[in-house]
Formats: sequence, C-alpha cells, structure tokens
Amino acid sequence: MDTAESRVIDLATAEILRRQAKGATQEGAQRLASAIFPGSMSAAIGLGDIFLEAAHEAVQARADDASTAISSVNWLSAIDPPVIRDGLTFVKHIKQFHERIGAEPTEALLEIPGYFKGTPFTAVGHDAEVPKPFYTDYFDYELELGYIVGRVCHNLTPDEAQRAIFGVTIFNDFSARDIQKLEMKIGMGPGKGKDCAFGIGPWIVTMDEIGRLDDLEMAVRINGKECSRGDSAETIWTPGESLAYMSISEYVQPGDLFASGTVGNGSGLEIGRKLEAGDVLELEVSRIGTLRTKIGPPEEKRWWPERRQKFW
Repeated sequence: MDTAESRVIDLATAEILRRQAKGATQEGAQRLASAIFPGSMSAAIGLGDIFLEAAHEAVQARADDASTAISSVNWLSAIDPPVIRDGLTFVKHIKQFHERIGAEPTEALLEIPGYFKGTPFTAVGHDAEVPKPFYTDYFDYELELGYIVGRVCHNLTPDEAQRAIFGVTIFNDFSARDIQKLEMKIGMGPGKGKDCAFGIGPWIVTMDEIGRLDDLEMAVRINGKECSRGDSAETIWTPGESLAYMSISEYVQPGDLFASGTVGNGSGLEIGRKLEAGDVLELEVSRIGTLRTKIGPPEEKRWWPERRQKFW
C-alpha cells in the first residue's frame, strides 16, 4: 500500500505484469504470482523473506499499472491470524482498570507476561460494522497494538523473538464488561466477554518502517469527538519478552497476532463511556493510521443459559 499517494497496489497484478515483461506467459506469471501473493496474508508471511522482497520488486516495477484508489477499497482484517493472543502490559491501564473495579492488581502480573487466546473468526477490518452483543449492557473497546509474527517461534529468547516480529497494526479488543466479569470469576479466562469481535487494521506497518515502539501516540474518538489520549510508553513486558514467553514449549506460527494489552486511557471503562448502537469508533496510532468501526444493532436473541440451582 502506498498511503502517501492515497492508493493501494495489487501486488499479484503488479507481479504478473513484471513477470510478463521478463518473458513469462500470462498463465505462468499468474501461477507464480498466486504462490508469492496468496489470498491469505498469514500464508504470504509464511513464505519468509521472499514475500517482502518480491513485494518491493513488484511495486518498484509496476505499481502505476496495478493501483486502486484507497477510497474505493473494501477493507478486510489486516491479517487472518491462525491464533490471537492478548496480553496485559501497559502500566497506566493496569492501574486505572483496577482502580475502576476496586481491586488490587495481582502480583502474578509481575511473574509472567500472561495472555488469553481468542478466536480469529470474529476478526474484522477497517470500516466494519460490529453488532452490539445482545447479552451485554456494557459494550467496550480497548485500544491496543497488534504485533504480527513473522516466522515459526519455539523456545526463543526475547532478542530472538523481537527479531521474529513482522510488523504492527492497530488492535481493538472489544469487551462485554459485565459478561467478562462473570467469566473471570470462573477462573478459566474470558470467552463471550471478548470473542464477539476483534478489530484489526487498517493495515500492517512492517518493523523496518515503524521505528521505535515505545513512543507511539494513541487516541480514541467516538462520533468524531476525541475521548482520550495515551501513548505506548511504560510497559511491564516488552513485545520480545511476551512473544518469547508464548513460544516456550509451543510453536507460534507466522501470521499469529499477539496484542499489547490496552494502553492507558484506551478503554471506555477508564473514562466512563459505553458503546451503543450507532456509535462510530476511531482508534488512531501515530505512524500506523486509524481503525474505524461502526457499532451496529444487536443480533436477535435466540438463547441464553438460565441460572442453575446451587449444588454445594
């Protein structure tokens, strides 16, 4: 994508044209382009260095012949992650969140960079409409950084893990706070409180382009009005440490997304703001962009569990 020129470049088309200029038949060029630039971003990242190298070459050679105005694009999630993992690392958010719920942060936060796993099947992209879940009276957003894994990670050190990060996007961990509260009391982690939707986008900025990760300015707007502002400074765990921990005795895959946890002032809970149907939410991060989502009406209620009789 060439945002400076307000256009999107179709890499597969650019590669087909580049290969045809080198003597390939149209069929041969299409086969090669579809292998290097598949429809899955995770699959493309799994190709390793060849993916970005080919992308740069295709853009340099035939960008003007394979461009579309950015205003005409229909956005998908910036990544189709095999697994979503979400942590808790920003100091200010941890303090403010626990102040709002009247609890002390657990010291376990200081022992390990904990995380939960979310379903990738409710991931949505820029300009998507997300229904407000029918089962919540407190629908919330969480402004986070989403780190995209660039290669298979297994038993890595933090330095190795940091070098394995492909790029960064904006991540919105939508939350049904009332249901989340119930689920956390069970002690098995969040489910319906989180898996209703994950916003990812609008695009991925590669690590060579993003620069430092601890000086990003971050803002939230609802219906065009700025509600809060924060930054990416002061974390308990670095991205490299978080990914290294995730890789212990596990194989983290190319295209997996792991999130930073919410930035300070990055949730409605911290500022006393709930999301309602019709709200337009914009999450902005410097050097990345803006992820916009509209909150739609709830889906029809079909079934919800009834409370069981106490058995102890």
